[in-house]
Amino acid sequence: MLFGLLAIVLILLGLYTDVLDKPRSQLIDFAKPLYQVTDWPRRINHWRQETFVARGELLQENKRLQTELLIHKRKLQQLASLSAENVRLRQLLNATELLKDDVLVAELIGVSPNPLSHTLILNRGTLDGVFSGQPVLDANGLLGQVVEVSPHSARVLLLTDPAHALPVQVNRNGVRTIAEGTGDLGMLKLRHVSNTTDIQEGDLLVSSGLGQRFPAGYPVATVNRVSRDPGQPFADIYAKPMAQMDRARNVLLVFDTKQAER
Repeated sequence: MLFGLLAIVLILLGLYTDVLDKPRSQLIDFAKPLYQVTDWPRRINHWRQETFVARGELLQENKRLQTELLIHKRKLQQLASLSAENVRLRQLLNATELLKDDVLVAELIGVSPNPLSHTLILNRGTLDGVFSGQPVLDANGLLGQVVEVSPHSARVLLLTDPAHALPVQVNRNGVRTIAEGTGDLGMLKLRHVSNTTDIQEGDLLVSSGLGQRFPAGYPVATVNRVSRDPGQPFADIYAKPMAQMDRARNVLLVFDTKQAER
């Protein structure tokens, strides 16, 4: 009975007076550390959930971004390849505008694995009108000639093959000579040129048309080395092919319209 009456008195004092405000505040301050200690398990659990969930999400996001990066890199590589291919095709288109003969565009589908044999395989054959001995050019100059034909493909011997020789003339003065393959994709050699012959570094060599195989006037090479020894009858002269022997992907097969008219 006494405790009940005391409780009622305390309630009334708390509701209608401020007598208990200070003791209540002190009691809360005293119990605050206890509340913090008892709240640690909840805080630790909350931190653990946020930390590990966030790390898992970051790992998934990182993996997704890496995948997207690889995809975009592949697309960029394809775009770079297409851009380069478009440049080569535009160069071929410009080359066809300068030619007086009919041409057929062909694509490279194979290269000889033998380093001593400079040959290419094209995706055109007799069904397309390709014939043995037909000249082959890229956007820069003469590349070689067809030496073997099947219905759907053709084998091309490059100018740089050691077995190939081509009649040429110096575009500057008309001096005629023979350009031989050396086995080096970047080098031709001029055969039996006298020490007194007027050939200089930088001279452009073009096909002379005398071999009854290549039409006259097509760019062949540029002279890049001339060595004359007074004790020798012939000069050592080398020239760099105009055509890109190791880079051509699309080429031109030339049909001589003059021969066709005859």
